[in-house]
Amino acid sequence: MSSRRGVGLSAFQNRSALSTQFASHGASLRSNHASSLQNQLSVFQSLLHNFAIQHGDTIKSDPTFRAEFARMCNAIGVDPLAGSNVKGKSGSKGKGSWWAQTLGGDVNDFYFELAVRVVELCRATRGENGGLIGVEECREMVGKGRGIGGGMDISDDDVLRAVKSLHPLGSGFSVVTVGSRQMIRSVPKELNTDQSTVLEAIQVLGYVTCSMLEDNLGWNNARSETVIQDLLADSLVWVDAQSPEKEYWSPSSMGLDDL
Repeated sequence: MSSRRGVGLSAFQNRSALSTQFASHGASLRSNHASSLQNQLSVFQSLLHNFAIQHGDTIKSDPTFRAEFARMCNAIGVDPLAGSNVKGKSGSKGKGSWWAQTLGGDVNDFYFELAVRVVELCRATRGENGGLIGVEECREMVGKGRGIGGGMDISDDDVLRAVKSLHPLGSGFSVVTVGSRQMIRSVPKELNTDQSTVLEAIQVLGYVTCSMLEDNLGWNNARSETVIQDLLADSLVWVDAQSPEKEYWSPSSMGLDDL
């Protein structure tokens, strides 16, 4: 006859109490950890604010320094372009974006005025490129123009942030990646997979023909002709009919001197 005693009700009660204690201790640790992280974040943001004031002139004038500073802001959850004009608990409105509050209106106005220049450029060139222009090309053309950007050293990061500032307006402007290039799309139409493939091939080869698409991608003639005609209709490619077989070029992949 076995002498082992069965597990009594008290054992289950002790186990339940122990589980409750572990859960309570875990919740306390998480709370303390979250509070510590919040305090550290507040310290970082305060130091960032002081750094921005101390180096404000450099941030305004040096595009590389400005880009690195903006990335540092994003790393700790501060979006320099995020507006703070939403009503708070007191019902009062903020004074604009973090740029404006920290460095004054100069940098803040710079991005929004640059965004206006980007919009103007995209609209002016839409008939040539179908509303798809490279970020680098946009930067060079805006930098050579008059007004904001004229005589200024503007970085690709500045252009990207200017486009980002347009998002709350529902303007349809966005940045897309085609192959290895970042491009600004100023029309709300999405590129399908075939169109993206053709534009990426043009980036690499300089131009494409229907036979090149058929030989390298295994497409039939109907598929090649369809995607090319769709791109032509949207002015995303140009046709060179002087060759034995029609060649299709992308204006966004050409150098500025070729346009």
